[in-house]
Amino acid sequence: MAATSLLPKSISHFLTNPPSLPSTTTTTSTLSFLNQPHDQPQCCTKRPNLQTVHLKKKNPWLDPFDDGPDPDMEYGSLFTDGKQEEDPRPPDNPDNPYGFLKFPKAFNVEIAGLALKVRGDVRRCCCMVAGGVYENLLFFPTIQLIKDRYPGVQVDVVASPRGKQTYEMNKNVRWADAYDIDDDFPEPRVYTDFVGILKNRYYDMVLSTKLAGIGHASFIFMTSAEHKASYVYPNVNSAGAGLFLSETFTAETTNLSDGGYHMYNQMIDWLGKPFRSVPRQPTPPLKYSLSKKIKEVVEAKYRNAGAERGKYVVIHGIESDSQASMQSRGDTDSLLPLHVWAKIAKGIRDLTPVFVIPHERERENVEEIVGYDASIVFITTPAQLAALINDSAGLIATNTAAIQLATAREKPSIGLFCSEEKAKIFVPDAEEKRCTIIASKTGKLIDIDVEAVKNAIKFVNVSLALV
Repeated sequence: MAATSLLPKSISHFLTNPPSLPSTTTTTSTLSFLNQPHDQPQCCTKRPNLQTVHLKKKNPWLDPFDDGPDPDMEYGSLFTDGKQEEDPRPPDNPDNPYGFLKFPKAFNVEIAGLALKVRGDVRRCCCMVAGGVYENLLFFPTIQLIKDRYPGVQVDVVASPRGKQTYEMNKNVRWADAYDIDDDFPEPRVYTDFVGILKNRYYDMVLSTKLAGIGHASFIFMTSAEHKASYVYPNVNSAGAGLFLSETFTAETTNLSDGGYHMYNQMIDWLGKPFRSVPRQPTPPLKYSLSKKIKEVVEAKYRNAGAERGKYVVIHGIESDSQASMQSRGDTDSLLPLHVWAKIAKGIRDLTPVFVIPHERERENVEEIVGYDASIVFITTPAQLAALINDSAGLIATNTAAIQLATAREKPSIGLFCSEEKAKIFVPDAEEKRCTIIASKTGKLIDIDVEAVKNAIKFVNVSLALV
């Protein structure tokens, strides 16, 4: 009797009456904004399972108890139709007798709408963008798409120190953190510290353009975000990455930048997919903004070089080993030596050629080859380069970020490429963007036809004169 009294009474009850396992579909907290199957009625849609929504192919290792969507689960249109609303906040009341409290956005759980869980709203989004200035600049349309698809969302960016400079021209980004996600062997203290920073921000969605293996996928998984999407390797290096991600995009090659202007088309297609009554979100064009302070600083630079607003042509793409050359990782043959640029500059009439150098040590080389009276401007940041192009009459550049900055503002430009294929990939619809393409016939940029470039310069000069 004494032995039996020592046993807890709850053990027998636990063993004889095991609780029933809840259905995974009813405990799913949020929904994705992807399409429902077409065979479901519009008024009464069934709620899909989270794993079925995000994964192209069901992985039985993620949830062995997942039996698919619940056929009896139905939703009306009260909290499921339309886009999310701006995050509500109560008015600040300094006279509150309980203290003056300010709640940050999306932290007011007492007034959080039911649609936050049912509709799958995204209040905070983190974008990890791999690459340099060129790759981050081409990510601007994706950020604008996220802002349009999720009204009121706060977008943060994680980029390399060089790529972080690009977001000086983007007002849609709240915070831009400098962390090189391309580093395969980061320092442990930096790695763990940054995981804590991302985890403490409570992101609802994390997007990554780095080709992920199991290492980078686990890094994204530790942020505890609900929606985790990333590009993965097209080979065996992607093994195990899908276990930690909600959605994967398989890159066509091991270098995502080979896709050119549309390198992020898979992610954009996933983000903009229609969902219930929300139609497909169109992809916005590349746009950027410039502050008044940057314009004033750049104006002082080109005036000191002897140029006037609207009466000079920017020359960008001088061969240099500086990281400020703003090349694309998908086109390494995109810089020309100075002696070729000197021949091209002789064909410019009635306008002042302004040579952009990425490092001060290139100034002596320009003065020696082009002449001591040459207009030289030292610029290393993409915002200052954009301001210089904005005040110019046109641009002559190789495949650098300068050609994208000019086409975004529809400035007359001449793009020099190593091949026609590269030109079509990086500058699609060049004529609509007022860009004249000059491609090398041998596949090497050094063999470009200088006379063809001079003829294109004459054509641009005539069009400017007519304007």
